[in-house]
Amino acid sequence: MNIRRVLGVVALSLSLAACGTSQSATDAAPEAGGKTAESADTVLKVGATPVPHAEILNFVKDNLAPAAGLKLEIVEFTDYVQPNVQLDEGQLAANFFQHKPYLDDFNASKGTKLAFATPVHLEPLGLYSKKVTELSALPSGATVALPNDATNLGRALKLLADNGVVTLKDGVGTAATERDVADNPKNLTFKALEAAQLPRSLDDVDAAVINGNYALEAGLKPASQALALEKTEGNPYVNGLVVQAGHEKDAGLVTLGKLLQDPKTKEFIQQKYEGSVIPAE
Repeated sequence: MNIRRVLGVVALSLSLAACGTSQSATDAAPEAGGKTAESADTVLKVGATPVPHAEILNFVKDNLAPAAGLKLEIVEFTDYVQPNVQLDEGQLAANFFQHKPYLDDFNASKGTKLAFATPVHLEPLGLYSKKVTELSALPSGATVALPNDATNLGRALKLLADNGVVTLKDGVGTAATERDVADNPKNLTFKALEAAQLPRSLDDVDAAVINGNYALEAGLKPASQALALEKTEGNPYVNGLVVQAGHEKDAGLVTLGKLLQDPKTKEFIQQKYEGSVIPAE
């Protein structure tokens, strides 16, 4: 092999590794399954929160990825910041934990350039309590914990408004903050916490609006235990695969997106989560 070909192979390998992806340096074009007889599997390092995102990725990894020529390395996170930071830095090829409104807010506030690539599922936001079993029993002066990130805070307040607990100022929608509560008939006190802390807060507050993934991780059953649960129709908060902007059409990432939308993946979601996680249409 002459020196010019060696340098070409090295350059290609470095380019693929830069976004958390490794692939064989063969010049052969991949077949529909994502690899050729001459090529190694495409390796993708994907960040995810444990439930349900990492569980869904592990189903794909074990059942669909090998035949498609993918090898997934799944890195689990317990917060909503580091998966985006590490994706932006190129330590990951993709992440799977967030909806587009959160991503848009993160890009705007942090200056990152990440792109929503593939919708996968919806996790309805829910209101939970260890002290009351019906929404109507929520007492006057109760303390309600809410997620403190901008998009999920507004989403949580909208859930309360949709269920008649509070009234929001006209036009604020999911951009609402506590200052946008126009009417609070039960004189509720709101306590904003990091989303991951909300399940643990149930021992200390009267109720908490909890993101679906953290509710499931804490053993809560959104479909049966939530005092109020988001409706799925017209809901913009579908979770999906996120990549670095400009990499949306990378072959391995496109293949992973298709596997996450595969009928077998949808069937897995429906059977495992029984309505607490809903496949995207």
